[in-house]
Amino acid sequence: MSNLRGYLGLIALSAALAACGGKKEEAAAPAEAPAAATSAAADTAAPAAAKIAADDVTTLDGTKFADMKGDAKHGEAVFTQCKTCHVIDPGVNRIGPSLHGIIGRKSGQIAGFSYSTANKESGITWTPEKLYQYLEKPARVVPGTKMAFAGLPKGQDRADVIAYLTDATK
Repeated sequence: MSNLRGYLGLIALSAALAACGGKKEEAAAPAEAPAAATSAAADTAAPAAAKIAADDVTTLDGTKFADMKGDAKHGEAVFTQCKTCHVIDPGVNRIGPSLHGIIGRKSGQIAGFSYSTANKESGITWTPEKLYQYLEKPARVVPGTKMAFAGLPKGQDRADVIAYLTDATK
């Protein structure tokens, strides 16, 4: 029976990850823990990449948040792929924490949510610039994060999601 529960848990996790919009070619590097790993194992696994400084906001694609003009309406549409794990309602945690009031909040601070050690100890304050960098490839910015999302490769999509989160959670 426990094998069946484990199998069903893997199916549920796979469905949740698929809903996050990750693409097979953007999957985590082989050096990272497999998706079936428990969160405790993910916390203790050696990160595949070096930690990025909390105040570093450089992106892989070289774009800057300051160069973008966010469109909250389009950001709401892009955010639909995040809704399996996140909501913007205050105090409502799902697989991921509530994103209500994310701008200006320190990482790993929502009461009642079980963050990865990497996230809790990141030292990050979620400015629009840092969130812009993080949304490009979360595991690059916080190696060891439990967030199993490949990221948003288009800078405009990231800026639009930030505009939506800013407007929707005031």
